[in-house]
Amino acid sequence: MMKLTSLAAAIAVTSLLTACGSSSDSSSSDSVINVDNVSKVLETNADIAYAAYSDAVTTAKALQTALQTFREDPTEDNFVAAKTAWLVAREPYGQTEVYRFRLSPIDSTDYSSEDGPEGDINAWPLGEALIDYVQTNDTDFGTDQVGVTANSAGINGGGALTAADAEDQSNNIIGDVTIDITADLLANTATADDEHDVIAGYHAIEFLLWGQDLNNDGETTDGTDREEAVKTNEAYNYAEGGDRPLSDLAEGYSETDTYDSSNLSERRHKFMEVAVEKLIDDLETVRDSWADGASYRTEFTTISSEDDAKQKLAEILTGMGTLSEGELAGERMQIAFSSNSQEDEHSCFSDNTHRDIWLNAEGVSNSYYGEYAGYDSTLDGTDDVTTNAVSGYGLDDYLADAGLTEVAASMVTALSTTSTAYESIDSLAREGTPFDVQIMDATTEEPAYDTIKALNAQSIVIADVAEALEIDGDVVVDVDASECDTTDPTTEC
Repeated sequence: MMKLTSLAAAIAVTSLLTACGSSSDSSSSDSVINVDNVSKVLETNADIAYAAYSDAVTTAKALQTALQTFREDPTEDNFVAAKTAWLVAREPYGQTEVYRFRLSPIDSTDYSSEDGPEGDINAWPLGEALIDYVQTNDTDFGTDQVGVTANSAGINGGGALTAADAEDQSNNIIGDVTIDITADLLANTATADDEHDVIAGYHAIEFLLWGQDLNNDGETTDGTDREEAVKTNEAYNYAEGGDRPLSDLAEGYSETDTYDSSNLSERRHKFMEVAVEKLIDDLETVRDSWADGASYRTEFTTISSEDDAKQKLAEILTGMGTLSEGELAGERMQIAFSSNSQEDEHSCFSDNTHRDIWLNAEGVSNSYYGEYAGYDSTLDGTDDVTTNAVSGYGLDDYLADAGLTEVAASMVTALSTTSTAYESIDSLAREGTPFDVQIMDATTEEPAYDTIKALNAQSIVIADVAEALEIDGDVVVDVDASECDTTDPTTEC
């Protein structure tokens, strides 16, 4: 997870950074800014946000139902159904990440502060050792992987937690039966300087469903043998990641409605119950801010001058550019790829990182083309739930109407190149080689390498689009978003 860094200041001064922008109420005859057409772009962008976040809420509620069914009847079938519901819930949400880095409701509650709920929803790497028992070793599961520098949940006195500390199976939220599992407890997430103390959101639920991604003998991997941890559940059309046994969620479980806080199986269900309820609340808050008439949406879609139009276009392009380069290429891919770090892949417990990459990149395309196809409920790679699909006026339409065909053609090429690369990651994962296996040998032959390079090139074109619209390209691709040099994916960062 990365901070917004200087985005608040950058957005605030966007109009000052535009090249020769007019501040009049109408578009000048020689300007590339057409206020009426920008308004159409903004309305489409807001429509897509509302649709995708609405689908994220719907699928999170389906996950909540599956978890409740599993809690009431902890069978293997219900266990698999809960995992499947989690995977489906990731499909629409992954496409919303392009709305980050622009002080939209996911990152800000007031269009200026950096106080939004994103860290409670999708932050990672998870502080799994704060939540439940883990196995450790000196490589894939060492202190640098499962440890934390500090935490606000009160584990280990709120201080650092090393791999050795984590060997004490009572030294975590599940194991310490004196800890009350509440939303207030889970709000103590991502508070340490390195933000590795994450205990809320999608990935907390993921960990309690899958557990660590151990090998076929239930032992830890060492970074060279992860292919021995690949497990496929062909009946349910997805590759298994972690090795949490059903007994963790069924042993000694009471069938009564009374919660037994001393039973570890019940405590795991209780944690997921609280986590998914908080997740839904947070997602609904973000969704509602994009609804027609909501104050944020009204402010975002209201423009009266060319400078207003440029600022709002810069916000969209910042989400696209900074997600492409700093966040997805750098934080979400290159850190894991260059250092062969399983912990730093986005969905390391479920082995669903290939979908995170695809969906995040797809969100950038959605913003450019003004399209949202819906989401994949069958996990076969095809969007089949189209209830909230959007087909509107995108940046591609705007550039065409403005006669900016050259940069538009470059953008189409860049998006296509990126798509080809991430589709190769997805294909390998579906064939039984998940992302954590793909990165064991960080070579230039890997599709992860190609995807990082393509995302870097894509961000340059996004900056070119900004320049063509008389917006400073340096604003829309935040160079401080990541320490990774995404021009060389094999370089550690």
